[in-house]
Amino acid sequence: MEITSELIRKNIEKARKGDQKAFNFLLDHYWNDIYGFQLIRTKNENDAEDITIQTFSRAFDKIDTFDNSYSFKTWLVTISKNIHLDLLRKRKSSLLHSTSQEEDTVYDVPDDTPSAEDNLIYEQNLVQLKRFIKKLKPHYQDVINLRYFRELSYQEIASELDEPLNNVKVKLLRAKKLLAEIIHKNKNV
Repeated sequence: MEITSELIRKNIEKARKGDQKAFNFLLDHYWNDIYGFQLIRTKNENDAEDITIQTFSRAFDKIDTFDNSYSFKTWLVTISKNIHLDLLRKRKSSLLHSTSQEEDTVYDVPDDTPSAEDNLIYEQNLVQLKRFIKKLKPHYQDVINLRYFRELSYQEIASELDEPLNNVKVKLLRAKKLLAEIIHKNKNV
């Protein structure tokens, strides 16, 4: 399927109404752009990934404020830049004051229906699934294990990882997508 500006606009409108599949579409479509942008800025994969997760978390929370006269990618990049600047300020402040305070803002990203990635995860047998999970980065392994093996709620995972709820939701979306890609790739081998 060709991704047109009309398709993107329709998914933005659906996301504004809380459509989880539209959020997933936007996350999948723009992830590499935002991650690549931050990787160039931070020169650190972990920071780039954390900032990208926070970018989508904030974007999904504030999607009602998006102005359709601008490019959605530009809006995401702006959010991403601001998060990066905030991170730099926090680190500088932390160095000066030897303590930093975490933001405990909880965002509401709807997640009410199982996605295709969820269905793939449940269809795999446990041994093979754990082997595939081991191919993910450790923080993605953590959210998958906490959600699907320990059966914790999003809020419980957020508490366990000491992260904002929306970050957990975005990480889990991303982890499921990457895991589904690994599973699909291994099915075709």
